[in-house]
Amino acid sequence: MTQKDQRGLAMTGASARAAELYEQALWEFRCYVEDPLATMEQAIEDSPGFVLGHAYKAALYLLSTEAGGFAPGRAALDAAAALPANERESGHVAALQHLAAGHWHEAGRAFEEVTIAHPTDLMALQCGQLIDFYTGEARTMRDRIARARPAWSPSMTGYHGLLSLAAFGLEEAGHYAEAEAAGREAVALEPRDGWGQHAVAHVLEMQCRTGDGIAWMRADTEAWSRNSIFAVHNWWHLGLFHLELGEMDEVLALFDGPIFGARSTVMLDLIDASAMLWRLELRGLPVGQRWQELADLWLPAIAGNRYAFNDIHAMMAFVGAGRTAAQRQVIEALEAQRREDDDNGRIMAPLGEAVARGLMAFGQEDYAGCLRHLRPVRNHAGRFGGSHAQRDVIDLTMIEAALRGGDAGLARALVNERAARRPESPLTRLMATRVAGQMATIAA
Repeated sequence: MTQKDQRGLAMTGASARAAELYEQALWEFRCYVEDPLATMEQAIEDSPGFVLGHAYKAALYLLSTEAGGFAPGRAALDAAAALPANERESGHVAALQHLAAGHWHEAGRAFEEVTIAHPTDLMALQCGQLIDFYTGEARTMRDRIARARPAWSPSMTGYHGLLSLAAFGLEEAGHYAEAEAAGREAVALEPRDGWGQHAVAHVLEMQCRTGDGIAWMRADTEAWSRNSIFAVHNWWHLGLFHLELGEMDEVLALFDGPIFGARSTVMLDLIDASAMLWRLELRGLPVGQRWQELADLWLPAIAGNRYAFNDIHAMMAFVGAGRTAAQRQVIEALEAQRREDDDNGRIMAPLGEAVARGLMAFGQEDYAGCLRHLRPVRNHAGRFGGSHAQRDVIDLTMIEAALRGGDAGLARALVNERAARRPESPLTRLMATRVAGQMATIAA
């Protein structure tokens, strides 16, 4: 039993109903709305021999970086591997087997092979770019979509998703004008495309176009937040724009409302909550019991973690809440991860451990120690994943550590560096004023 998807690609073991559900799940995943996993479960129930149904289920679990997702992801992958499959589908299974083994880069290359042969395979393109994101491969994030783009046309189902993938890859590679155009077109075609919405937000953040960013995010919040599994992250982006302007009441309202109000334990949502509270702490804003409530949610979530980027955000919460035992557990977990023979152990965990130790030192007011840990890795931090906007927290922490530790020379150098990239930034001007005050005190 073979059907074709709406881009003409064969799907082994799918009924017409399963093929329809697969398309629905693809739309949900590329927009980050509704529940693509539940939709794919329906397709598998309809057609137990649908190999891509099982593979897609495995991908959703394994790419979540949720520790609890590994076992069901592995089971779905084993089910896919036991089924008849064509060459393209076998490529999906092979890529996911690499991912399940912790070999992220090999998984990315395997999805690359699938999309070189089948450039309209939207699932492979999206999974591949997510792996690039997790491994900090900005060039590949851009280029795997660029290779496929000529095979697409605006009349094809899912074209908005291709554009939103292109937009984010272009943004992370520094091509801001092209990224913004692609992202805005994606959202115009499909207003619920949360990835395209977020890609444009990244452009506006990197260019410090704060007013444009607030306008973009607030223009149609219903479209990108309704039943969205990506809504917290997009609210977080809106919070960054208000934070840049020093509008702390707006930031706290967003944090207490759509960012953390639901007390979500989804890993991405916990990361966003930590990242926002840490930035507020760096600005010297008391956040009360918020750290304690967040740390309580991180304690069970971090158990069994296999991705260092998550660990450093757990460390933020534990430092903010003063949980010294939990801080030590994060360091011990990262030390254990370093002994694993996978990409996280060889590449991500060593960098993550350095950042985590730097955050812990900051919390202990050991600002020289914080800088000692962060300075050697700041230029390589992309290798443990995240976006430029997310990793900016390392630079912000270093500047604040230099200011609080009285290292006025380093603080001035770091602020000058930031001013060259963000000359219109109100936050950068505030930092420059603080540096000038320290330098004047030294001169006196």
